[in-house]
Amino acid sequence: MDEQGRHLVWQVTETAGFEAAWLNLDGMILSATGRTVGQLPEPYWLTYTLQTDDRAATTRLQVTATTANAQYELDLRRDGGTWNVDGQPRADLAGALDCDLACSPVTNTMPIIRHGLQHGPGEHRFLMAFVQVPTLRVVASQQSYTHLGLTQDAARVRYASGTFVSDLTVDRDGLVIDYPTMAHRIPAGTTVTAEQRIGGPGSPRPSSSS
Repeated sequence: MDEQGRHLVWQVTETAGFEAAWLNLDGMILSATGRTVGQLPEPYWLTYTLQTDDRAATTRLQVTATTANAQYELDLRRDGGTWNVDGQPRADLAGALDCDLACSPVTNTMPIIRHGLQHGPGEHRFLMAFVQVPTLRVVASQQSYTHLGLTQDAARVRYASGTFVSDLTVDRDGLVIDYPTMAHRIPAGTTVTAEQRIGGPGSPRPSSSS
């Protein structure tokens, strides 16, 4: 991945909203800064920063969420096998390596790249520190990821949690392209030339002849 990182945008259908994030991936070290806006389960704004170690395991997730009537803050940290939520130890999260921010396609990446599921076969089960949105309540969540197959430029990976199952499409970096029922990445627009822009919004108006 480019050293300057990638800027990715998703339409998040589950929240009737959007997410935009700057991501840097150096080997399996992932850092991300993102913003989301949603209308479900209630209108909210959210900002976050995420950092992992060299195994793509979460070291810190900081989140601020704002609704019409409240603001929530979360500082989630993992040091070795110990998780802390706003400075308080959480023994129920012991054994988890990843956070999972609800309705954010970014946090699906870590378990996928740790086990190379964007490249080849594998099936793995995980305990996650799942962050509910917009309240930012953290709960333990059992999940699994299974490699299903490759296409020319992408891979299909099955996500499951409880009775919920969805077949994700991810790129060769393990970043979500399509998450049925939840989110779909919006492709960057093509470059518009000056000639194509003539007469369009923001362009000089043609001079009128007398």
